[in-house]
Amino acid sequence: MRKFIGEILVEMEACSAAQVKEALNKQMQGDRRPIGEIMTELGSCQPEDVARALAEQFDMRFYDLETIDIPQRVMELIPHDLAKEKKVCPVGLNGRTLSVAMTNPLDLEVVDTLRFSTSLAIEVGVASERQIMAMLEKTWGLSENKLDQMMGEMTEDIALRGSDGDGEEGDDALIVRFVQQIISNALTNRASDIHVEPMSDHLRIRYRIDGVCFTMDPAPKRLQGPVIQRLKIMADMMIEEKRKPQDGRIKVKIGDKRIDLRVSCLPAVHGESVVMRILDGENLKLSLDDMGFDAGDLKLFSGLIRRPNGIVLVTGPTGSGKTTTLYATLHTLNTIDRKIITAEDPVEYHLSGINQCQVNHKIHLDFPRILRSMLRQAPNVILVGEIRDAETAQIAIQASLTGHLVFSTLHTNDAPNAITRLIDMGVPPFLVATSIQAVLAQRLVRTNCPKCLEPYTPDAVHLAALNLKPDQLAGQQFKRGKGCDHCKGSGYRGRKGIFEMMVMNRQLRDLAFSKASTSEIRRVAIANGMNSLAMDGARKALQGITTPDEILRMAKTDS
Repeated sequence: MRKFIGEILVEMEACSAAQVKEALNKQMQGDRRPIGEIMTELGSCQPEDVARALAEQFDMRFYDLETIDIPQRVMELIPHDLAKEKKVCPVGLNGRTLSVAMTNPLDLEVVDTLRFSTSLAIEVGVASERQIMAMLEKTWGLSENKLDQMMGEMTEDIALRGSDGDGEEGDDALIVRFVQQIISNALTNRASDIHVEPMSDHLRIRYRIDGVCFTMDPAPKRLQGPVIQRLKIMADMMIEEKRKPQDGRIKVKIGDKRIDLRVSCLPAVHGESVVMRILDGENLKLSLDDMGFDAGDLKLFSGLIRRPNGIVLVTGPTGSGKTTTLYATLHTLNTIDRKIITAEDPVEYHLSGINQCQVNHKIHLDFPRILRSMLRQAPNVILVGEIRDAETAQIAIQASLTGHLVFSTLHTNDAPNAITRLIDMGVPPFLVATSIQAVLAQRLVRTNCPKCLEPYTPDAVHLAALNLKPDQLAGQQFKRGKGCDHCKGSGYRGRKGIFEMMVMNRQLRDLAFSKASTSEIRRVAIANGMNSLAMDGARKALQGITTPDEILRMAKTDS
């Protein structure tokens, strides 16, 4: 005979017998809800205690979802709407068997529905409703005001206005409010980008937060045309042009805050995909101290940027923080006795006291042309937004050889690759060898949430991948975020840089001159004291700033 839930809860010391009796009395007075739900409402025990007792009663597995990392591909096995409606969360996939956590493990109808929709065998476990909904929220949506609720409220408003004969105006107002809400929610959730992506049967809206994309509740397909048209109007794009990519800019006021959005529109199979990069000048970090440099690297970089001439390159993929690092560098150098000119495509942030030039390809005002003109302005410091071709590279190098300090970016995976990339572009090796002072490669890694920090033991395989030696691990305690409301359950909040700084010396210049391979340049640079991206990341993991998992996600190892 199975034990009663109340009996199990008392044995677990989750509540007292008197509290169970109080809940039973409430049931006898007509409350038909399960006793566990009543006790949770009365504050007699936690929802997780009830779920654990339920699992014991039916000899099932209990899932504490706050301690489990569920892969995105597993979460996507059950459609979001179905998971939310049935209060079920996929947990793991073993062959053709999908393990799921449910609030009511005896609901066989739900199990059959899951088996039909996934074409997999279903293994049922128990979790609390609170944790299931939090996990679904973390994976599928970040908005506190659910999209369907918002749409319902807006539709109701329009219906009221429609009775006065201004339904068309009401529809326009709906779209305006909807787009405003998308942008507002992005700011609330600290998003760096907003992705509006047409799918075959809905309009997907995603936010990139700390470098990772999260999905809101999907919008109905019928909103696709009006929403994208509204965004194109705001960005001053041609709304009738749907075959070619377009770029634009939106200035919008949310509350008391003025926000710039850089907008890109790209034709895709199911319609035009729109991406908005949020440029919030108030959150722009203009201090090198905030970048995440190790104390030794910061001292070295601060010395490099005060040299009278030469080129300093910052490399990394799109979204790795290169522009922020360069703006912080210019802010440090921006004194009354220095003239600084930049050539950018586009100018993302306006810096006081610095002459910033915008590339305009329509009138053939490109990087080489701006560079030639700015040299006549007698600057001390020059920033070239990006070296894309041999012509730009050679003019920048000539500027450095004639007494200017030049900063620029290059799209390479690491610092040693920058040397071979310039030579592959067609820049003579002797110019590369004589002009480059240093190359800084960087990535952005998510940092542990300070509100839910806890010690933990990483996987030994991950530690081995980072080449951490036993003497480095001795007495060290790794930390991670457990997941809380502050970090939306991810365990991470905010990002910092990891860096790979290669300072040129005679040995490296000889290798550049002789067109040595990237691997040879890397070997010599590390022998001369360069810390690779993985090394710097491992150092930050040992300090509890981030986790080994996050470092391995963002930086390749040297093994």
